[in-house]
Amino acid sequence: MATAFKHLIDRDLVHDVGQHLRRAWPAFPQEAFVAQALNGLDALALKARARHIAHALADTLPRDFHAAAEVMEASLRPVPQPRFEHDPDKELGQLGTDATGLGGWALWAFGEYVAHHGLAHPDRALRTLHALTQRFTAEFAIRPFIVAHPERVFATLQQWQHDPSAHVRRLVSEGSRPRLPWGLRLQALVQDPAPTLPLLRTLQDDPSAYVRRSVANHLNDIAKDHPERVVDWLRTHLPEAPASRVQLLRHASRSLIKAGHPGTLQAWGLGEPFHGQATLHLPAPTVRIGEALSFSVSLHAAPGPQQTLELDYRVHHVKANGETSPKTFKGKRLRLSPHEAWHWTKAHSFQPISTRRYHPGHHRLELLLNGQVVACADFDLLA
Repeated sequence: MATAFKHLIDRDLVHDVGQHLRRAWPAFPQEAFVAQALNGLDALALKARARHIAHALADTLPRDFHAAAEVMEASLRPVPQPRFEHDPDKELGQLGTDATGLGGWALWAFGEYVAHHGLAHPDRALRTLHALTQRFTAEFAIRPFIVAHPERVFATLQQWQHDPSAHVRRLVSEGSRPRLPWGLRLQALVQDPAPTLPLLRTLQDDPSAYVRRSVANHLNDIAKDHPERVVDWLRTHLPEAPASRVQLLRHASRSLIKAGHPGTLQAWGLGEPFHGQATLHLPAPTVRIGEALSFSVSLHAAPGPQQTLELDYRVHHVKANGETSPKTFKGKRLRLSPHEAWHWTKAHSFQPISTRRYHPGHHRLELLLNGQVVACADFDLLA
């Protein structure tokens, strides 16, 4: 059985934090910190554990935030001198705590502490977040500062977009995402994402794929509230784009493509309806929760020019109240020549997962080509 995610922050981590803070500041009350941090820790979920340890830090670090920041930074493990061209993709997850200092999941609590106790000292707090993000991430911790001190933070982000560390450059994009999962929603940027666009314009061609993925996710966030902004972005930045940017923009467009947004499909050359015959076949009209629904797709192109197609499928799930909720899933991108036949088989899992529960009832499966429903079939999901 897989280890629960919350155990990434465990009792051993608390002891490590105490030891390295004591190393950095001999007066640190290590035993009191450990006792407070461990009290009730086991009953908490992951995010709550980070906050719980942050409360223990607040009661044991120096009261002066500047002094506390010095102690925290002195407890961190050293990192290699950053090089702008360096891409940390292959090293992610390796910067944990070791004998030289703290890194990895231990630093989520540090970020929580800074976010709550550094707001009155934004310049000093941002320097600490610059250090933390090179050893874990500060994407959650920086968001209260964007709300409280937007001009100061964005002036800093303009500098950090050219930082030699890819971790810091990623923070510029990830920390300012309007709808970052698990993070404080930046409602001002949900309403108007304009302050982040110059930053994304620079970072979309960053040498690090780690940074570029964040830019793609940031643009996908913007697409949820301002789809035409992303369409305009595609029209400006997609023509003659290098392969790395094409991949980024493709990922940034994923929600709009799945939704069949006309302007997005047109920008990708997918605006035309399918010309030909499309068949969706279910070998069996029933499937049980925990099993997979098998289906097959057959396309036969009509005479005419070659067609570029985005194939997706949509499942209308039955909810607990008996109503249905559609969810679109990615399929294939393909090109069909005149009269060409194409076949595809798929097994769609109904295995329950933490983010999705299934309910028995009458479901519908739809086949989409370039955002348009071209075939459908009904089936029953059984308990």
